[in-house]
Amino acid sequence: MECLIGIDLGSTTTKAVVLDGEGRLVGRGITNSRSNYDVAAKVAKSEALINVRFEMLKRALREEARLGETLASFEASLLAGYRLECFLGSLRRLEAHCRRDLENARFEDDRPAMQEALQRIFAGVEASARRVFEPGSVARSDFFRDLAGSSYVELAAQVARAGGPSFDRLVGVYDRNIIPVENETETRSFEELLLEAFAHVPAPLRGDERAIERLLREVSTRNFEVVRTVGTGYGRVRLPFPKDCIRSEILCHGLGAHLMFPATRTVLDIGGQDTKAIQIDDQGVVTSFQMNDRCAAGCGRYLGYIADEMNIGLHELGPMAMQARRRVKINSTCTVFAGAEFRDRLAAGQSREDIVAGLHRAIILRAMSLLARSGGIANEFTFTGGVAKNPAAVRALREVAEENYGKLTLNIAPDSIYTGAIGAATFALRDVLAAARQS
Repeated sequence: MECLIGIDLGSTTTKAVVLDGEGRLVGRGITNSRSNYDVAAKVAKSEALINVRFEMLKRALREEARLGETLASFEASLLAGYRLECFLGSLRRLEAHCRRDLENARFEDDRPAMQEALQRIFAGVEASARRVFEPGSVARSDFFRDLAGSSYVELAAQVARAGGPSFDRLVGVYDRNIIPVENETETRSFEELLLEAFAHVPAPLRGDERAIERLLREVSTRNFEVVRTVGTGYGRVRLPFPKDCIRSEILCHGLGAHLMFPATRTVLDIGGQDTKAIQIDDQGVVTSFQMNDRCAAGCGRYLGYIADEMNIGLHELGPMAMQARRRVKINSTCTVFAGAEFRDRLAAGQSREDIVAGLHRAIILRAMSLLARSGGIANEFTFTGGVAKNPAAVRALREVAEENYGKLTLNIAPDSIYTGAIGAATFALRDVLAAARQS
């Protein structure tokens, strides 16, 4: 199968999409950008191609009329099993790293207690993961760091309260070892992982096991011919591509938003490290833009600092803000002073929910100033980037936009976080078509 790939290497997440030869989106993948952009790009690309294989498997099962009425349940169970196996692989690597860390002399006095505590914590994280990855369950995050970290911290607190090693020491072991684990890639092949996932599928759903296993092996080993790859994003200079395979974030987000919503004229992208306000024409060509690229204030990273200060996952901030009962005005969104301002407001008696809601509104107000300088908001208005998945940010954007521009259409696609990658992949397709016309 010939395909084209677009990679958006963001400051916090790296996204990849796969287009077939006719420009149809057939696969998508996402991962943490980690501290190693090369690994992040490789993993995101691999995840996108794996997504393509799952789609191929679905089509093959339907075409051969395998499984009948149990097909949907089989697919859900197989995918859940695959995600569980990937998670457990990372969890075992994390546990191995943490146990090696215990050999450090600093733990000499209480090493047995730390070893016992880690055994309890990792057993609890695994048990929690098996519930999270049951068919039909919705994980709170797409990333191993978020899911494992949230469960680890909760269990570490329980162990510490029960008289075990201190919470700070237990969390310190996790913090020192999570990045090395994120920078490692899965050693098992996709075929091995898929067959292990198949073992998680309940026997009544497996149908003709030999025939299904044959299909699994066939799809696992099918070859892809990547005709061209184009990269973009915050870390695009780190991508191992020729210069003619790199495109500006602005151009890719503008084109990607146009492809999703052809009537779009204004695009707001709030990523981890920057915010982009973009105006485009009816062909998706950028006509004006403003970008906040010198400070993380008003970006997703600011929310990350607040989540760290509260010792919760970033994905938990939005739902918390949605529970606010009153509006709190935040005077500054300076990332450097995020923790101090949050603590000051808590000390003043304001609730966490109200403060966090105010922070979301402050971020949107900062974005609105960029939009005004780029030319304002014209219908239709499209919101992209990772922050577009945050319900509190979306609510604040609707409110502030209507206060300043009146009623308008706000577009947010389920694939909004992939907008830049979709634009990059489309540039790859256009490059190939242009080369074919010239030959």
